[in-house]
Amino acid sequence: MTPEEHLRAALAAVACGIPEGMIDTPARVVKAWRDMTRGYGEDPASILSRTFDADGYDQIVCLRGVAFQSLCEHHLLPFTGTVDLAYLPGARVVGLSKLARLVDCFARRFQIQERMTKQIADAVEQHLSARGVLVVVRGTHSCMTCRGVLKPGAEMVTSDVRGLLREVPAARGEALALLRAD
Repeated sequence: MTPEEHLRAALAAVACGIPEGMIDTPARVVKAWRDMTRGYGEDPASILSRTFDADGYDQIVCLRGVAFQSLCEHHLLPFTGTVDLAYLPGARVVGLSKLARLVDCFARRFQIQERMTKQIADAVEQHLSARGVLVVVRGTHSCMTCRGVLKPGAEMVTSDVRGLLREVPAARGEALALLRAD
C-alpha cells in the first residue's frame, strides 16, 4: 500500500468513511508531512560547513527569535515557537542564515522540544568548535492547546547551556541578558 492508501484507510476508520471533500486529503497530508519533515534530508555538518575567520572576535554571538514549526512525534500535531541562540566562537564564525537553517534542520522532523534543543546545541558546539553555547527554545504545542488538557497559551521553555557559557556565571548572565535585550 502507498502512504496515501494507508492514510485513506486510517481516515475511513476514524471518520466512518471519507466524505467527498476529503477524497484528496490523503495525498495532501502526505505532501504536507514530506515538507514538514524535510529536515531528515538535511545534514547539520553541511549546513555549518561554510565558516569565516573571526579575525580575533572572541565575544558572544547571538541570534534571537528564530521562528520554527515542528511536529510532535507523540500526536503528529504541530508545535511552533522561537529559538534564541548564543555562542562563543572559536577561531571561526558562521553566517547567521546558517544558524536559522540549522534550527529548521532539526525542527522539520517528528520531534520533541527537549531533543530539538539539545540537537541544536550539539551541532553548534561540535561543528563550530564553539567555546560556549546557549540555546533557549520557546514552544506552543497543539497537543496541549486543542486536545487533552486544553490549555491555550501555555508555553514550554527548554534550554541547553554548554562550555564557558555554563561554567562562567558572568558569561552566562551576559548571554542571557543579550538574548532578553530590547
